[in-house]
Amino acid sequence: MPSLSVDGARTRAAALSVQSYDVDLDLTQGERTFGSTTIVRFAATEPTSWVDVKPDELLSVTLNGEPVDVAGLNDGRLELTGLQAENELVVVASMAYTHDGEGIHRAVDAADGLVYTYGMSFLDAAPRVFACFDQPDLKAPYRVKVTAPTEWLVLGNGAATQVSPGRWELAETMPLSTYFVTIVAGPYHQITDEHDGIPLSVVARQSLKEALDREAADIFRVTKQAFDEYHRMFGYRYPFGEYHQAFVPEFNAGAMENPGCVTFRDPMVFRSAATDQERSNRARTIVHEMAHQWFGDTVTMKWWNDLWLNESFAEYMAHRVSTAATDYQDNWIDFAYIRKWWGLQADQRTSTHPVAADPVKDALASLDDFDGISYAKGAAVLKQLANYLGDDIFLAGVIAHIRAAEFGNATFGDLLAKWTEAGAADIDTWAQNWLRTPGLDTITAVRTPDGIKLRRTAPAQFPAQRPHKLTVGGYDADGNATIVDVVVDADEVDVPLDASTLVVIPDTGDDTWAKIRLDADSLTNLTAVLPKITDGVTRAVVLNSVRDSTADGELDPNLAFDILLEMLAGEASDIGIGTMSDWARTHILGGYLPYEENRARLEKVLADRLPDLPAGSSLQLAVVRAYARQSADVERLQGWLSGVAVPDGVTMDADLRWLVLLQLARLGAIGDAEIDAELTRDASSEGREHATRCRAALPTAAAKEKAWSLIMTNGDLSNYELDAACEGFWHPAQRELTAPYVDRYFAEIPGTEKLRSGWVVASSASRGFPRFEIEERVVARATDLVADESVAAGIRRSVGDRADDVKRALAVRAAYGV
Repeated sequence: MPSLSVDGARTRAAALSVQSYDVDLDLTQGERTFGSTTIVRFAATEPTSWVDVKPDELLSVTLNGEPVDVAGLNDGRLELTGLQAENELVVVASMAYTHDGEGIHRAVDAADGLVYTYGMSFLDAAPRVFACFDQPDLKAPYRVKVTAPTEWLVLGNGAATQVSPGRWELAETMPLSTYFVTIVAGPYHQITDEHDGIPLSVVARQSLKEALDREAADIFRVTKQAFDEYHRMFGYRYPFGEYHQAFVPEFNAGAMENPGCVTFRDPMVFRSAATDQERSNRARTIVHEMAHQWFGDTVTMKWWNDLWLNESFAEYMAHRVSTAATDYQDNWIDFAYIRKWWGLQADQRTSTHPVAADPVKDALASLDDFDGISYAKGAAVLKQLANYLGDDIFLAGVIAHIRAAEFGNATFGDLLAKWTEAGAADIDTWAQNWLRTPGLDTITAVRTPDGIKLRRTAPAQFPAQRPHKLTVGGYDADGNATIVDVVVDADEVDVPLDASTLVVIPDTGDDTWAKIRLDADSLTNLTAVLPKITDGVTRAVVLNSVRDSTADGELDPNLAFDILLEMLAGEASDIGIGTMSDWARTHILGGYLPYEENRARLEKVLADRLPDLPAGSSLQLAVVRAYARQSADVERLQGWLSGVAVPDGVTMDADLRWLVLLQLARLGAIGDAEIDAELTRDASSEGREHATRCRAALPTAAAKEKAWSLIMTNGDLSNYELDAACEGFWHPAQRELTAPYVDRYFAEIPGTEKLRSGWVVASSASRGFPRFEIEERVVARATDLVADESVAAGIRRSVGDRADDVKRALAVRAAYGV
């Protein structure tokens, strides 16, 4: 059965009005399945419709007291006939636990054997938990009951009360879309708090108890600060009662905004030393999911094409509110280096799409567009809009939108109307150019005899007239800046800077969405001047320009690598160190440039910094990690594992030990015995994932074949272990060993769709792609696979995106004779 189409959703929404759900889940039935009984009360104006349910076994269905033939279930849909004006549907099913992070995910903690479950109902996963009319615009209140082992804690969207041993009842919720419904059930460790009348808690696995006890104060502090700021901004109180934040095992996304019970990936409860960037990222994730409680949860899109607006808004607010209200102040640096770069790449691939797409795609195809454009580009555009309109108009429109559609559904057009009412002029033209047209402009600094100009060039295939409000910086030899405001509302505008300025940087504040290009003189002077530019956002703008112009074949990758090494030699930001050393690892080394000789140059720069870094600092940890990923110094790395010559201030904790062990595995300096010994030392779920990654990285035929079997044939592998196997498999120094697997990838990856479902199908196709095989045959094989419509859409999308990266690397090599 095809995924739900927008026409099908509109037809059903016009015919049905859902009044309530009563869901009763029994989590005591064994390791494989759980019981699910759903009572749906709804009104109907048509005699026929269907309910969505994806059971292991459909046991019984009654409609208005009459039995419905369960044999009528067809690929997740059960037709309903004889509907009356008012109806009661009762569905009893046995549902399967999952290992792919969707439905009710069941995980066993390797540390102690304890079992944990949680619900992830996003997109089309809700019918794997309960019978429902699964589309975002059929909201209803939920009453949920859960039977669980007596030692378990149960949380959900409504306040949970244990009414008898192992029996829990959750308070009725406000109207929710099906994709927000969750439960979190297991022997979780819980810490409680309260703020401004809102009960708070955080939970995690028992094996993370010590870490959660240590981290809870920071999590609660950020949560309270964000609540205060949102209440101030919106003048509308959080409406969903209690607020639980559950850090759950093997979670696919960063987090999910379930009203009242947000779920997060539990690596955010740091069991080992964490950088400032990792802590600020956790804070932004908390603030992002809280933004959804208003924009997404209180007001929800009618169809998936407007999901971008939920995510773009929350992404923008995460950075804005974290900066305004929390102790973390590196948010826009992170946005520029990481989030924006993610979106810039997505917006230049063949799979690019408008931020605000027309509602023509079905539900699963809409998920394929859930990418860096939906998050980062949309957030950047909203930031530009707030700057363009002024904050008063911007926020007034948002507040009016929330109040007008509270606990209901709305469209992007509804929000545009509210901005217009608030005073925005010609907002539809702005939206057409920025949000309904894909692609991005290039803004180039040009020196002329008369001074400096900025040139705006729209992509030929996506013409648009996009205004850019930004700043331009002129820098002297000491890194001192002259900053001027510029509105780029024509294809060429003058900039009041002297033409003799050493370095000219457009968009110094990273205020717009565009490809930024420096002129030739600025590039020549950059290695000398960049180390003296102290503003982290401006440095990120420059380095994004270097990355992007290199990928476009406009900048010699050798010069780009020189700039990168000069930057790393003096970089004071852990974000900059981590991001740019990762770019070298994933794109430069073995991609644009030969691997070994350039790896050695990067290793030397990082090694030279080790003695002089502040002991115990976040910067030191970032450099140590980057060095461990690039070092070929087996003696030093093995010494660190033994506690020999470890830099002062560095703790060889579990995760750092595994990082060093991974590099030793890639170098062939250890084998299974050493990995087994480390796994004995760290017998946790995290340790098991690390061990899987290390085994996949071993440079032996047997190790590669074993890892390949896990990726391509093991349907029971947890999603995290699958990711680890994919990440460890390919490496530019092991190309000869992995060469036979290139053709096997294209032959076998389509079959993985039968082993797994949802998010993990596409992510494993992306992570498992032979990305260091920079060859025309890889592009040809990928092109053939993408054209094969019998292959799952998510796999084709991932393969196409990775092939675009290979094509760009081929073009760079050809242009510069690499």
